[in-house]
Amino acid sequence: MYHNQKTLIADFTTGNVNRQLIAFAMPMFLSHLLQIVYNMADMIIVGQTLGKVGLSAISVGGDIMNCMTFIAMGFSSAGQVLIAQYIGAKQHDRLSRFVATMGTTLFVFAVCVSTVGLVFRKEIMEIMHTPPESFEEALAYAGVSMVGIVFIYGYNAVSAILRGMGDAKHPFYFISFAAVLNILLDLLFVVKMGTGAKGAALATIISQGVSFLLCAAFMMKNRQRYHLHIQAGLFFHPQKEMLVSLLKLGVPMAIKNAAVQFSKMFVNSWVNSFGVAVSAFAGIANKINMSVNIVSNSFNTAGASMVGQNIGAEQYDRVRRIMFAVYRIMLCVAVVASVIIYFFPAQVYGIFTDDPSVIAIGYEYIPIAILAFFSCAGRSGSNALINGSGNSRVNFVTAIVDGIVLRLGLSVLFGIVLDMKYLGFWMGDALANFTPLWIGMLFYYSGAWKKRVV
Repeated sequence: MYHNQKTLIADFTTGNVNRQLIAFAMPMFLSHLLQIVYNMADMIIVGQTLGKVGLSAISVGGDIMNCMTFIAMGFSSAGQVLIAQYIGAKQHDRLSRFVATMGTTLFVFAVCVSTVGLVFRKEIMEIMHTPPESFEEALAYAGVSMVGIVFIYGYNAVSAILRGMGDAKHPFYFISFAAVLNILLDLLFVVKMGTGAKGAALATIISQGVSFLLCAAFMMKNRQRYHLHIQAGLFFHPQKEMLVSLLKLGVPMAIKNAAVQFSKMFVNSWVNSFGVAVSAFAGIANKINMSVNIVSNSFNTAGASMVGQNIGAEQYDRVRRIMFAVYRIMLCVAVVASVIIYFFPAQVYGIFTDDPSVIAIGYEYIPIAILAFFSCAGRSGSNALINGSGNSRVNFVTAIVDGIVLRLGLSVLFGIVLDMKYLGFWMGDALANFTPLWIGMLFYYSGAWKKRVV
């Protein structure tokens, strides 16, 4: 899998596809799982301390932070794909300047997003129809989170750089430490000091900051093993050609992530208007869906890096095998998740709350949850191909159709026109998740993905 013992860069252009995919995806899955664990720790600790008001605050504030984080992930994913293509094309000499260009771009973007979020956070909360009972807690949660956006962006950037080189293990080690730290800080701030949702946000930001600094320090210490020759001056002089490449691919990917998240915020703003119990369950439903999404994201992210290397190396038959391997794995995951939510809903919802009104809504949600699990499986293999190809046009089309046209359109259709209320909004959101599946299959059979970007 690796060129030699001195390098930490992985070669995915030869070897067993299934074994490489699983070995590469598992550390990312565990990393995502740990992030979900400490996000759930926020929900559980705050929920048990403040009840449904706390759950609602975390749900609304978390939606806003997810939107801002997913924008960063769009640029990070673009950088990861371009790094993978450089490696596949054996252009190691270009890695250092690209890494510096990517780091500077994301830092500037983080500062801008943080500033805008802090200035307009109250207006955003009002647009989200935040229930009056949880408005102040949600406002405090979002305010603290926005101050620490630079750490969230920083960790996403550094981990994407390492993963683009085929190293998913070391980002996992650092996020593991952050997960333990986050839970300990949750207990300190929320339970011991009684700081509420604001304390949960502070715990998350501090742990993310520590994870980012440790990961960045490791990369710099081992830069020779990553074929990096980074000097401080490179960060102040980003290369125009590489910046254009990053923006050309990163903007559509960021738009895709942002459009999907904005539409989810639109859906949740309507859902929140049905009262604090529905708003509280929306947060629980989001965590349940994220438990499957982390598997999907892990395998399509791993698949995208592998696809990028093989397109760079013009190994097109391996690209096909990678794509369908991701599909097979995710279908198995969707089946298992569906069985659990269908037969054990009370146990699943009981992790977060014992409020009967919130759990009752959960039983209504079961068919939609199963639909969401399979839509997540359907989009995984297609995203691996679309993102790994570095095709900005297909990413942009997916962003518009998935994030805006169908997600908003179907939500309005089921929720308002057909008057299915909050269940209708959730139904439209789940159905829209299938969009990348059919776009990805059309893209695959067109053969347009064989055009090498680098």
